[in-house]
Amino acid sequence: MKYIGAHVSASGGVDQAVIRAHELEATAFALFTKNQRQWKAAPLSIEVIDAFRAACEKYNYGPQQILPHDSFLINLGHPVMDALEKSRDAFLDEMQRADQLGLTLLNFHPGSHLQQIEEEACLKRIAESVNIALDKSQNVTAVIENTAGQGSNLGFRFEHLATIIEHVEDKSRVGVCIDTCHAFAGGYDLRTEEDCVATFAEFERIVGFKYLRGMHLNDAKSAFGSRVDRHNSLGEGNIGKTVFSWLMKDSRFDGIPLILETINPDIWKDEIAWLKAQQQA
Repeated sequence: MKYIGAHVSASGGVDQAVIRAHELEATAFALFTKNQRQWKAAPLSIEVIDAFRAACEKYNYGPQQILPHDSFLINLGHPVMDALEKSRDAFLDEMQRADQLGLTLLNFHPGSHLQQIEEEACLKRIAESVNIALDKSQNVTAVIENTAGQGSNLGFRFEHLATIIEHVEDKSRVGVCIDTCHAFAGGYDLRTEEDCVATFAEFERIVGFKYLRGMHLNDAKSAFGSRVDRHNSLGEGNIGKTVFSWLMKDSRFDGIPLILETINPDIWKDEIAWLKAQQQA
């Protein structure tokens, strides 16, 4: 079973994200549980939590279909201790908010060394940050998103993801989300079926499908291997539609949220319908 959706707005309350996903005829969705560009937010009220849970029940969304994303401000590998602690506190808050909503996944960008510490030290610091959050929370799996490698961001190589996982103590509560645009910009080709087979064979060898908890389905405005993060609508970028059709036919991608972050929300419903149709094509 493929769970297909988009990252929808939670404007007006997190329960509104559920309704917006339903209107897209999505079987999965992503959301921010707070303003992603602010450090702090008011705690979730009982009313907000109840409204979200009721909407999920009404429209048949289980936690395995929902992939919340943490704040863009968080850097779990920050080289400066004060800033690192601020990020760790914010990440723990995000984990706890997800748990309050009955969710079991939290998607996050691993972090950046900011040219101030070695890559390996930064990856270990990210894992330490995850360990702290897992120790102080329950029920929610930390889902590391691969990056395009823009600037000093780590996570653009599968080896980066594997190193973080290696140093996370509770392997049952860590996973990865593979963004197709980021992978392509990071140097993993996806333009032909042969490319897809080779890239995901490398993913299996280095990380392992047992850790795959979600995907972001995005075409790329950016060039192959450019390490530039620029999304595009499906089939309108430099990747093309082949990979998305291929993914829909491969059972290794069943049972996880497959989330559009493409640039035109007006055609999300059409893109979701096209992805669903590829399963029978």
